[in-house]
Amino acid sequence: MSTEPNSAPTQPSQRAGASPSPPPPAPVPLTPGPRASKLQEIFDKALARTLRANSYANFSGCFPTPAKHVPASLESVWRQLNAKLEESAKAEFEDILSERDAVRQLNELDRLVGEARVRKDRGLGGDSVAPHTLSPEELYRAHLLPQLMETQADLDAKINSVQNQNVELAGKVQAQRSEIESLLSGLEAVVADLEGAAAATTKFTSERQLRQEAAQMDGEVKARSEI
Repeated sequence: MSTEPNSAPTQPSQRAGASPSPPPPAPVPLTPGPRASKLQEIFDKALARTLRANSYANFSGCFPTPAKHVPASLESVWRQLNAKLEESAKAEFEDILSERDAVRQLNELDRLVGEARVRKDRGLGGDSVAPHTLSPEELYRAHLLPQLMETQADLDAKINSVQNQNVELAGKVQAQRSEIESLLSGLEAVVADLEGAAAATTKFTSERQLRQEAAQMDGEVKARSEI
């Protein structure tokens, strides 16, 4: 008796008709671009001006006695001091660039500016307004507009809720007013009935009293006639 091998169904590597994934964004090069290079150039110039300000003439003027008696030693100290200052400044600058990821960020800015220029040259986004051309009030309103719209939406929702509650309360008040008017109408009818009953009772009492007085007078007249 022969056994058939278990054949697993083949899975297609890709679904038919599936759209390909979008390509990942291009990596930002870590080689200094125009802005990063300009930043390095500005730092180098500033450091050079600082070192020139600390010239040997200025340095030796602070130490006249060693400058007169041991000028070679003083000059050696000055050179070591400037070298240490330059080394420390460059190391600290490199640490700042590394901590802030400045080269990559500036390269990304170069890329965005380049893309914006290409779009502008192609006539894309011609109606857009550059942020630096806006007035402070326009920038202020532009930053606050999303928050103001959200706050306005919350206020509108609360106002609608309060209005709905007011309509519901007005309906309840109207229903209670109608009920009170109905009770007052019924009470007026009861009062009218009571007043009618009181009037009838008063009339009946008066007539009864008159009959009693008439009977009493008849009795007195009969009594006198018998005498």
